[in-house]
Amino acid sequence: MKNKAGIIIGFVLGFTGFLLLFKLIFLDHIPPEDEIAPGMVMIAAILAGIACAFAGRLLQKSFTKKRN
Repeated sequence: MKNKAGIIIGFVLGFTGFLLLFKLIFLDHIPPEDEIAPGMVMIAAILAGIACAFAGRLLQKSFTKKRN
């Protein structure tokens, strides 16, 4: 589990960060009568989470010591 921490933390931060920014930037400025496809928002959040998970994995690999 210790070797998956970077992936899990990266995914959670990317997913929730995207949803928070989407709410703050887009949803506050869109009138209530306009419809937004919630499935597309969730797919975009999952893709952002996957991208951040990949970055978290790379960061974790760069900071861990390499064993000989």
